[in-house]
Order: sequence, then structure tokens, then C-alpha cells
Amino acid sequence: MRAPRTTLRRGLAAAVALPLLAVAATACGYGSEAKDDDAKSNVSAGGKKLSADTVKIGYFPNLTHATALVGIQEGLIAKELGGTTVKPSTFNAGPSEIEALNAGSIDIGFIGPSPSINGYAKSKGQSLRIIGGSASGGVKLVVDPKKIKTLDDLKGKKIATPQLGNTQDVAFLNWISEKGWKVDAQSGKGDVSVVRSDNKVTPDAFKSGSLDGAWVPEPTASKLVAEGGKVLLDESTLWPDDKFVITNIIVSQKFLSEHPDVVDAVLRGTVNTNKWINANPDEAKASANSALEKLSGKALPADVLDPAWKSIQITDDPLAATLQAQADHAVKAGLLEKPDLEGIYDLKPLNKILEAEGQPAVADAGLGAE
Repeated sequence: MRAPRTTLRRGLAAAVALPLLAVAATACGYGSEAKDDDAKSNVSAGGKKLSADTVKIGYFPNLTHATALVGIQEGLIAKELGGTTVKPSTFNAGPSEIEALNAGSIDIGFIGPSPSINGYAKSKGQSLRIIGGSASGGVKLVVDPKKIKTLDDLKGKKIATPQLGNTQDVAFLNWISEKGWKVDAQSGKGDVSVVRSDNKVTPDAFKSGSLDGAWVPEPTASKLVAEGGKVLLDESTLWPDDKFVITNIIVSQKFLSEHPDVVDAVLRGTVNTNKWINANPDEAKASANSALEKLSGKALPADVLDPAWKSIQITDDPLAATLQAQADHAVKAGLLEKPDLEGIYDLKPLNKILEAEGQPAVADAGLGAE
């Protein structure tokens, strides 16, 4: 694969809720506005236009969306699209990205498991398909080491999660339940006080002492460590093979049906991007940080960027079995009515690309479309 042109210039998920429970900001979110991005490599240097003039891609300005950050910045996705233009938009909330997908404002999105589940369930299986993986891991329990020495010390403490019913909130509630402790999921009151706190304010709350710890995604976890926190648990250690989905790729069913060639091209771009990221981790980290700086106006400092990047695994595999488990945990916590997820995946296009690359196929855990 040709090296990216700019290797020297570098840079969940929304609430899973009952149908009547309003969804709000995602775990990775820092607001809820969508933003159209002016990427330097939106159009390939040449090539035939595919069946659509433009493909609109949504993602978050967050390290767990590194495939999109790097793939768009380095032109690796545009390269596969020939004369078809990439129109990127960034979101800071899962619900707004799902709404944009449903409205046709975006065609393809990078998003966490919870909004994928919620969007699919609320549309009765009509809105989206998951067509690929992007990232695993990147979630940690960080605590004040002066107050909490062991996991048992969490009892009676105030621990933040990003939002009621979001991916990390569900994971923490499930962990509490497996400890044999009791917490009311809605109020967060019980043997542990679960405090729903926006990621952008959690570091200051932790620094002030109003929080004893937090179960949060990167880079928030590493920001807490930079404020004196200690990682007490990496969520990946709770999953088989230390892997669980934090970001996957979705597409509207309408766009998939009408423009399969464009979907194939984007997936080729993401596979090539993931390959490049994993082969060139330092350059990719710098590229992702450069993209974040352009999108947010501020790059991550090294003491946050470096540990955060190391904890995220970039993968083509959507880790479908872990999506089902996350849905089951939400049902167990009383935050989700049992959803019918059959058909949420269509991995046939991705598996054709992986086969051509000599890579093994990825599984849909029995949740694939016919």
C-alpha cells in the first residue's frame, strides 16, 4: 500500500435506554453539535466516480475513532473512492449521529455499541447495519489512590460514569452487580454512588475531590491519571482475549442497498487505514492527534496521548459477541428492554475485502443479515 502523503504532519457511545428513556450525550462526547469538516484529502487525485457523487461520513473527534481521524486526514479512504467525494462530519453525541444517519445527513458512521444497538432496536431493524469494526478497549477505572487502594474500597465511594445507560455506565453497573453489591440503575444510589458526569467536566470534579474515581473511556481516563489518579482496573481484562467493541462502523440500509460499490470502497479504505495504523503506531498516533487539534483547536499533551493510545486496539473485527453481551448487561441492569439484534450485522462486504487481503474472516455472532 502506498504510504500516506502526510506522514510528517500528525494528529460511547450514546445511552442504551428503554424506549421512553431519552438518550443524551455519548461517553466520548463533549457536546452534541455536528460539524462539517474540511479535510484536505476529501477527493482522490484521480479515478472514476462511483455510483454516488459524495459519501457522507460521520465520526467523533476522539482517539477511539482513530480509523476515521487517520483515514480521512491521510487520504486513505478517499484514495479508494476515485472521483467520489468524501464529506466528513464530526459529532459529539451518539443520538445526534444516529439521527443524522436516519435523516440521510450522513451515509456511514463510526459509533459506539450502545447507540448502534439503540438505533437498530428503535427502528425495528430498519435503520442501519454494522459493517465493520474500528476499535477495542480504551476504558479504565481510575481512582484517587489516597481514598481507594483496592477494588473492594469502591463500596461507599462516588464513582463517575459518562452518562446514564451509556456503554461505560452499563459496564460499571454490571461489574457492581457481579460483586454482589446493589445500586439503583436510574438514581445511581446504593452500595456505590454512581455519578453521571460529562467527560469534559469529570477531570475537574476529580481534581476538586468531589469524585473518588471514574469508569471512563480514553482520553478522559489518562487525563484523570495526569491529575494524580491511578488505574485500578482496565475493562479489557474483563473480556475474553482482552477485547470488546468500543467503536464500529455503521451504514444506513438505504445507502448500502443503493451504493454497495461506495460502501465497499470505504471499507477498503478503513482496512488499509487500520493496517497502516497498526504498522506505524507512532506516526498514526501523531496523525490522530493532529486531526484532533484541527477539529477541537487543542492537541492532547504527551502525558495523556501516549497512555491513551496504548490502551486502544485498532481492529477490523466488530467483535460481535461482545456487542450482544453489552446489550445483555443493559437488559440485566433494567436499562434496556431485550432487543432483537438479528440482522444488525452485514459483514459480507468486509469479509470479501479481508479474503482478498489474505486475512481471516470476522464473525457476526449469529446476528448477520440474510
